[in-house]
Amino acid sequence: MTKKKSHIIDAVLPGSIAEELNIEAGDELLSINGSDIEDIFDYQFLIEDEYLEVLIRKAGGEEWELEIDKDEDEDLGLVFKNGLMDDYRSCSNKCIFCFIDQMPRGMRQTLYFKDDDSRLSFMQGNYITLTNLSDHDLERIISYRLEPVNISFHTTDPELRCMMLGNRFAGEALKKAERLNEAGITMNGQIVLCKGINDGDQLKRTIEDLAGFIPNLESVSVVPVGLSRFREGLYPLEKFTREDAILVLDMIHAYQDRYYKEYGTHFIHAADEFYLLAGRGLPEAESYDGYLQYENGVGMIRSFLDEFEEAVKELREDMADGARDFGARRISLAGGRLMTPFINDMLDTLKNMVPGLEAAYYPIRNDFFGEDITVSGLLTGRDIIAQLKDKPLGEALYLPENLLRSGERVLLDDTTTDEISESLQVKIHIVKSDGYDFVHKIAMGEED
Repeated sequence: MTKKKSHIIDAVLPGSIAEELNIEAGDELLSINGSDIEDIFDYQFLIEDEYLEVLIRKAGGEEWELEIDKDEDEDLGLVFKNGLMDDYRSCSNKCIFCFIDQMPRGMRQTLYFKDDDSRLSFMQGNYITLTNLSDHDLERIISYRLEPVNISFHTTDPELRCMMLGNRFAGEALKKAERLNEAGITMNGQIVLCKGINDGDQLKRTIEDLAGFIPNLESVSVVPVGLSRFREGLYPLEKFTREDAILVLDMIHAYQDRYYKEYGTHFIHAADEFYLLAGRGLPEAESYDGYLQYENGVGMIRSFLDEFEEAVKELREDMADGARDFGARRISLAGGRLMTPFINDMLDTLKNMVPGLEAAYYPIRNDFFGEDITVSGLLTGRDIIAQLKDKPLGEALYLPENLLRSGERVLLDDTTTDEISESLQVKIHIVKSDGYDFVHKIAMGEED
């Protein structure tokens, strides 16, 4: 007989139903209404009922069957150590463009974990390839309406997809997207573009095939492959040139015009990096269809600039009313090279507005991963320290929030902001990834 899965309770929320019933941390949840609980989605689905029979095993081994009457949307107040209530599922692919394969040895172990878990797609917005999605998982997504599902398509050519993902089942897995579409599940897509492999005519095919999933497939992003300097022994990939980027944008804009006329959506979107590489201006906000691909680097800069302009307008109004009084400040900022022209333009605007404000931006070259990596999120503390060691930093150094591990003040290489502060002998402030916080921190001197 298969042993029933149990879930150890990590904490009980004060004032909750669980606390009233004397459920405690260390107790185990065995079942709800006689049903086994595979993970958080089973749990959330089962506790929606107004009447529950909950089986608990106490720390001493005694089992309690508790009958609970509650409101439909009322939570039990149980907290589990693993928010997924199950092990994370690792990726079985050998993608030719995988960035994790391009990292050096010696970094923290969690950075080497490749996830391809459909549940994280729903919970955290992660992208999945569908190759690790079982029929059971697929039907649960449909039954529980776990949407949107974010899918890494890369190509719709089955043979090419098998090659790119290093998985002989990758082409067949595309049929799972068809099943999700038939069930009316909302999806978003991603294409990691590799020069000479899935661009050109292959990209055309992919875009046109995926357009057949509109409106359930709400958007698709096209992002350039990220290439670090640690590629020895890996598939030979080339970086995109300015001319390549122009061809990609011309194709995407042509399809955007077509699909907007046909469906009222731009559907296919290029990452900000393509516009910068091509030397073209960014599209206006309306082109991004509500920034559905924001976390994929699509529209981040446009959104930031628009927020900045709005915040500057508010600041001007406050200054005209005499509501702001500024003292002299000399500060510095540091981040990825990608944003350099935009940050410098914004700083010029603020310095012209705010009396006594002196601010300099230091773009950090990514010596750790290689100069072709220009985004802030992949910078290390050691590169920041090395390149700012002898620079005039003023009274404070401002760093972007996306440098940090979520919820912590720790960078990719485990350097902390305190260590940066101590090494550079300057106070560190963190700026959130929006234009409002940029103005509030840089112009007004607001604290974290």
